Amino acid sequence: MKPVMVRYRVKPEAAAANEELVRRVYAELHESAPAGIRYATFVLEDGVSFVHVAANETGSDRNPLMEVAAFRAFQDGIAERCDEPPAAVGLLEVGSYGFWNG
Repeated sequence: MKPVMVRYRVKPEAAAANEELVRRVYAELHESAPAGIRYATFVLEDGVSFVHVAANETGSDRNPLMEVAAFRAFQDGIAERCDEPPAAVGLLEVGSYGFWNG
């Protein structure tokens, strides 16, 4: 499965809560260490726009992040936190250096 980028903008009053939910996802990922997931999240300089980049290397079309309880909790209420809803786009890598090597 090719990498995907998801971008959205949260309401200013929801930015800290959104970031905390994202941190919980990473805490669970570091604890459970699932194989085949490449995942990174960035907050843009405006403090309310977030970008997630993910690659599923499991060989399955299912989203392995859906097996992460903290990710499911992050998704709950995302519509209410957002000024601009999540928009996903597929990415075709032209090149990278050290980006996917953990």
